[in-house]
This record gives sequence, C-alpha cells and structure tokens, in this order.
Amino acid sequence: MFTRRQLLATSLAVPALAGRKRIDFSRLSAVTDECAATEVGAVQFATNHGMKWVELRAVPGVKGASYHLWDEANLKATAKLHADAGIRVSFLNTPLLKHTLPGTVIDRKNESPENRQKREARDQMLFDRRLEDLRKTLRAAQILGTDKVRVFNFLRVAEPQAIYPRIAEVLNEMAKMAEAEHIHLLLENENSCNSVSCEETAEQLKLVPSKWVGINWDAMNGMGMKEQPFPAGYQKLPKKRLGNVQIKGKTLLDYPEKLDWKQIFAGLEKDGYTGQVGLETHIFGPQLFDHSHTCVETLKRLFAAS
Repeated sequence: MFTRRQLLATSLAVPALAGRKRIDFSRLSAVTDECAATEVGAVQFATNHGMKWVELRAVPGVKGASYHLWDEANLKATAKLHADAGIRVSFLNTPLLKHTLPGTVIDRKNESPENRQKREARDQMLFDRRLEDLRKTLRAAQILGTDKVRVFNFLRVAEPQAIYPRIAEVLNEMAKMAEAEHIHLLLENENSCNSVSCEETAEQLKLVPSKWVGINWDAMNGMGMKEQPFPAGYQKLPKKRLGNVQIKGKTLLDYPEKLDWKQIFAGLEKDGYTGQVGLETHIFGPQLFDHSHTCVETLKRLFAAS
C-alpha cells in the first residue's frame, strides 16, 4: 500500500526511470486484461517478455470488476502481486465520464424509448456519483502506485464544441480533487466521446487549464474522423500535456490501420515525452492474447531497429 508521501516520492522517481529521451522497450507497458485471463497470468505475460510496466483497467478473470472501484483489500493484493514481480503500474484506465451528460442527446437510431429511458436513468446516476467514484479512483491509484488516471468527456453529441464549456466545468471540479491527491487525470480521445480528434482534444483542454489534467493519446482513435494521426493530428496536441500514449494492435500489425510507429516515437522523443507507451491490443476474438504476444514481439523488433 502506498501512502500519499510514498506516492509523491514515487512520482518524483519516475522521470529518473522512464524519463530518458529515447523511447525504448524499457518504457513499454500493456493493458493487462487484453494480455491474459487472470491477474497472475497477466503478470506472467509481462515477466516473460521482460516488461517492467503494465496498465490496469478491468480485472482479468473477474467478471464486471474494474480496478478503479475495487475494494481496498483486493487492490492491496494486486499491488503486492505486481511489486513482488518487479512490475509497476503506469496508468489506471477508468470509464469515468464515459456516459451521457445529463440534458444532452446522443444519436442511437435503434434504441427503443424504454431502453433510452433506462440508459438515461443509469447515466444520471453515474453523473450524480461522479465525485464519489473519483474519490475511490484516486484512492485506488494511490494503492496501486500510479499517479495517472484515464477519464473521458461524455458520450458524443451532434455538436460537441457547443457543450465543451459545460464539460469543462465538470473536469475543472474533478481536477481540484485530483490535485489534492497529486494524481493526474488524462483525457482520452475516444471515438464515442466528445473529443475524438487531436484538434478536438486540444480545444477541450483549453477550457481546463489545470496542470493536473492532461492527455491519454490513442493515435488510432482519431482515424475514425479521417484524421491522419501523425504528423498532422499529433502536431495539434499540446505536447506538454501528453501523459500517456496508447498503441492499438492494428496499428502495429498487417491491418489497414497500420502506422509508422518508428516515426511517431521519433516525434515524441523530439518533443521530450517522458511517459510510457502502452499496448492496448484490441483485436478481439479467441486469439486476443496471441495477438498481444505478437504485438509485443513486433515492438521489440521495432525498438531494436531504432
């Protein structure tokens, strides 16, 4: 278990370990629930590949469980499991604010009136308890030893920019809580939410000036809006606010979405990025875990070639 003082010490130590200008294998992380069917299996995955970092999201093998709201006893056991294996948690992925902002309308053509009513009631409940869920999330991050937490900016409406000020009010309120605990909230550019492209993400964050709110950049997500992730999209991001970078498996392997990660890493290095790069395989089906192995091996070859 990490106390606040220990977490602060850990946060200060991270740049010494991961802050080398070059992005190499020592800075690779991976979302565990896409690597193995159990926590132990995910740790073994990382250990077998010689990785020192993981990202946490859903608890592998525990249906419906998410680390951000897991009970403290289980979180402490998870922290010990990873610490004993010499593995650290680089990022805590959460679904915070990945729901409808009350009072807005999202386009779901095949949604029945009954289902819409149920969804809106559920989303109102999530909105009402957002600060309580954030409090639990910040505590979870401290126990797990990370100072970076993922958030979203609500499900996408027809004109996202029109509600950016309202969203900013919510994020600014959350930022104060995060600052008090020295935890960074990283807004992800997500296909289903109100900031998909790099330009939209940058525009949203102009209204959220806190240094405790940054970006979790997923290069592939912006492609859904015909964005060229690099260099065009990347150039629009406020570089100093990049806190985490995620790599989808399809951008590494032989898929239409494949990207030139050698050039992306070079750009990140040039701009002084000091965080980790996290594999989020996301090639679903019975071969998901096999694809995760293949992606890590591909990244090893890419780093070696660089």
